[in-house]
Amino acid sequence: MPAYRQLVGPKIIEITTDKIKVIKERLKTAQSRQKSYADNHRRHLEFQIGDWVFLKLSHWKGVVRFGKRGKLCPRYIGPYKIVERVGLVAYRLALSPQLSRIHDVFHVSMLRKYVADPSHVLRAQPITLREYLTYEEEPVQILDLREQAL
Repeated sequence: MPAYRQLVGPKIIEITTDKIKVIKERLKTAQSRQKSYADNHRRHLEFQIGDWVFLKLSHWKGVVRFGKRGKLCPRYIGPYKIVERVGLVAYRLALSPQLSRIHDVFHVSMLRKYVADPSHVLRAQPITLREYLTYEEEPVQILDLREQAL
């Protein structure tokens, strides 16, 4: 007599359905566990019309659409003003003319709230050009001074 037995008829169907039930239960518990982990990291974002937001770039879209390359490519561009709410999770932005080729409606996951800070605004410094269109760079302020002894 061989070491294994052949199962035939309704017995094999019953064993198979029992195993399928166990597999479905285990999949359901694994999915609910993963969902609870994901829900802890998820947050509900909602913006108002007139808010300023940053627009998130994906790496390849940044290279193709915005002409940026390398690891110093910005992750967010902007800020842009929200013009309209489209649906529950989409917003229309007032993009600059350089981005006129891009569709102006974005999902809420692509946006980050911009908190206005006066230090973000850079002052334009006047540059005096010499002949041959050259100029001399002068430091604004010395931040640190140190002598190094070898």
